[in-house]
Amino acid sequence: MDRMSPLDASFLHVEDAVSHMHIGSIAVFEGPPPEPGDFARMVAGKLPAVPRYRQKVRFVPLQLARPVWVDDPHFQLGYHLRHTALAAPGRDRELRNLVGRVMSQQLDRHKPLWEMWIVEGLEHDHWALVSKVHHCMVDGVSGTDLLTVVLDAEPEPPQPMPDPWRPEAEPGNARLVRDALFDLAASPYEQLRALRSATRAPRQAVGQLSELARGLRAWTGVVRPTQVSSLNGPIGPHRRWDWARTTLADVKTVRRGLGGTVNDIVLTVLTRGFRDLLLGRGESVDERVVRTLVPVSVRTAGERGTYNNRVSAMIAELPVGLDDPAERLAAIRAQMDDLKESKQAVAGEVLTSLSGFAPSMLLALGTRVAMRLPQRNVNTVTTNVPGPQHQLYACGRPMLEAFPFVPLASTVRVGVAIFSYNGMLNYGVTGDYDTAPDIAVLCGGVEAGMTELLKLADARSSSRT
Repeated sequence: MDRMSPLDASFLHVEDAVSHMHIGSIAVFEGPPPEPGDFARMVAGKLPAVPRYRQKVRFVPLQLARPVWVDDPHFQLGYHLRHTALAAPGRDRELRNLVGRVMSQQLDRHKPLWEMWIVEGLEHDHWALVSKVHHCMVDGVSGTDLLTVVLDAEPEPPQPMPDPWRPEAEPGNARLVRDALFDLAASPYEQLRALRSATRAPRQAVGQLSELARGLRAWTGVVRPTQVSSLNGPIGPHRRWDWARTTLADVKTVRRGLGGTVNDIVLTVLTRGFRDLLLGRGESVDERVVRTLVPVSVRTAGERGTYNNRVSAMIAELPVGLDDPAERLAAIRAQMDDLKESKQAVAGEVLTSLSGFAPSMLLALGTRVAMRLPQRNVNTVTTNVPGPQHQLYACGRPMLEAFPFVPLASTVRVGVAIFSYNGMLNYGVTGDYDTAPDIAVLCGGVEAGMTELLKLADARSSSRT
């Protein structure tokens, strides 16, 4: 039995009838699709490496403490592995519509919080794997690690070792309350221990406090309402989903020609996408920005393979009012440099960890309030997750490409996730079904934004020779 971290628990507390907090991926493979039994055996062989896939959430009576993970005594792999098919000819449009429907359904909280859907009938003899996992289990980076565990790194992997797993006895309410009271009593000790650790390394502690102070000053600058926009407002429970394709090779070409980091270039082409979206809706973009929450992984190298949430955030402003792509990139680069100096992400991570000392009932209430306050001060969410740069397989079938899915919450109607895999850099765009029917315009703008940066980079390179 493991107690959730404050951040993991927050993704459960913020979920409601319209905000479904699962993340996901959509992977396309060469066909034919595997037999159901073969696929089930592949996943079953990986379960020992992913304990959470056989555990469910138990809430503590009276919310005396954060929820805990316990073994599911009735775990059935077949419940989580599902099959469906597209109507002929199985085009991209049909796949995107299916993903929107699948991702609109909340995961069953009485069972382990994940599903995998095999989707047959894609054109070109392809098939897809749609994966859903609740955000309380993994953030984007550990979700990427999870993908490499469930899939294979070679077409004919070795046979898995026998799995002797037996579920531990599920705790009753009395034990949950007893353990919660014990943890509450232990909290002052944990705080004292942390203070003692800090005094053993005073220089390090002073440095951390200095970074936190700088970060808090940066956050105060963004806690203000955004401009009125169709990007924000009430959302419903249904989702649309679309994608855009780019490559890491193109990003490297732009970097060589124009400078900037991968993240700078990603945000620059995304700025073009949002500019096109707003213009297509008849909204003015003059002297305007789109404010986006950018999750930042604070996972250390030693924490890879640990499937929980280790994420903070920064808030960036996309200069959609700039028509010139070179000016957009320069503005993004300058802003990202300032954000790194400001230590916004450090402050966010520290403040999240402090919530661990709050009683769970207050944490639940505070999380709901906190998730609504920032999202009234942002227009969208953008998460960029580096994925594996080698070929992956499922039952011997090579994975051709993969796209991410990001959830929506509160008043944010459009969210963007970026995922790199084996030389590709792909965007997954989630939209509220009722208020964002035009997310294809944003996706087209992303691809057009990359094209214009490539042309500009080629022109710069030619002028130097």
